[in-house]
Amino acid sequence: MTTLQNRPNTALIIIDVQTAVVAGAHMRDVVVANIAKLVCKARRDGASVIWVQHFDDNLERGSDRWRIVPELAPAPGDPLIEKSYGDAFEATTLEAVLADLGVGRLVVAGAQTDACIRSTLHGAFVRGYDVTLVSDAHTTEDLSKWGAPPPDQVIAHTNLYWSWQAAPGRTAAVVKTTDLGFAAAA
Repeated sequence: MTTLQNRPNTALIIIDVQTAVVAGAHMRDVVVANIAKLVCKARRDGASVIWVQHFDDNLERGSDRWRIVPELAPAPGDPLIEKSYGDAFEATTLEAVLADLGVGRLVVAGAQTDACIRSTLHGAFVRGYDVTLVSDAHTTEDLSKWGAPPPDQVIAHTNLYWSWQAAPGRTAAVVKTTDLGFAAAA
């Protein structure tokens, strides 16, 4: 039901599942395993898989810390989007890649829940995409010493509020890895 014309396809967007980004993440291994399952489902169902990697002064391109975790491997031809802002659309080629692929529905997984995941969810939604967050395939580190809630609460809250998002002509959803399909949303 996307507001984007001629965009019937779905893409899995994997955000910042990089060695340094998820090194101390809540339930890291479970989340990475769920993302691996999503990649298999997407490929089986013919959905595009798009990888997003963050870079900045603390996360240098090409460094071991910048690389996607070894448990996950982009396939040849998978688009790779490099970003330096929280929203994966901001100052990147993501929108052009999605347009070329005819994508109007995004399935989002990765890190960090309270930063790049949240920014990209909202960025996609306001641009007209249908956006599904995979409830057990995103994570964050513990930032409670700076006043944030514990990671499990950040994740639960994000899942809760995203399940209630609404806008004309678009859908927002929260789905578990086991319940997700990559067919177009009804």
